[in-house]
Amino acid sequence: MASGTAPAPRLPGLSAAGSFGRAALTVLPFLTLAALWQAGSTVLPPYLLPPVTEILGRAATILTTGELLGEVLATVARTLGGLAGAFLLGGLLAALMGRSRLTARLLSPLLTFLQGIPALSWVVFAVIWFRGTEVRIFFIMLVTTLPAFTFQLLDAYRSIPRDLAEMVASFRPRRWQMFSRLVWPAVLPGILTAWKVNLGNASRVVVVAELVGATGGVGYELLQQQQLFDMAGAMAWTLQLVLFVLLVQWAISAIEAAAFRYRAVSERAL
Repeated sequence: MASGTAPAPRLPGLSAAGSFGRAALTVLPFLTLAALWQAGSTVLPPYLLPPVTEILGRAATILTTGELLGEVLATVARTLGGLAGAFLLGGLLAALMGRSRLTARLLSPLLTFLQGIPALSWVVFAVIWFRGTEVRIFFIMLVTTLPAFTFQLLDAYRSIPRDLAEMVASFRPRRWQMFSRLVWPAVLPGILTAWKVNLGNASRVVVVAELVGATGGVGYELLQQQQLFDMAGAMAWTLQLVLFVLLVQWAISAIEAAAFRYRAVSERAL
């Protein structure tokens, strides 16, 4: 007879209550911030702190107006396109650096140097070097997120335990089998983390790029609101980027939950 006792079954009511509590804790900070902003709007003039209802109304207008929504989608496409390019190139560089110490020694200082250049400097360089708006923004997104992607993917590759790699190699797998059974499961958490980290950075960089070198997009619209001293409009356009980042973060978290179902609950991110 087994000495251990079976875990107690979860009650549906308690599980639902726990889910509701987690959701409430997630929403509470945003409600608190909105309440403080609304309280401040009753004291300060509207051009400094417009009412929350006005901001939300302007944000809803952007989402429901085809032309304005197109500006948001243009920024989204630029952000995802630049991130995808940096991820593919960064993955290639990380693979080369992981396989060759000489390549790592040659490329690491260069990537560190690129990482130290401010995003605004890259915007200036792109405006001077390139004529097309989309080429400029893609170049800016690529060079500003490439070092982070490369280093993060390289660290994930190097974190593969040596004894595990030797054990898998003892079965004489093919290259594809080695990649699919060892490398990919080991680096996938690093890949998802890299996307989470770089997504926020990219959303800020693309706005700076559109402020200077574009005639459309969320950054360009923010510039128009600044010239009009329209705080409600500036906040409404900013919320579009926040909503985009939250949606993509949610999608990445859903992929992470599906991909790591095999992990014990104690090993998963809280």
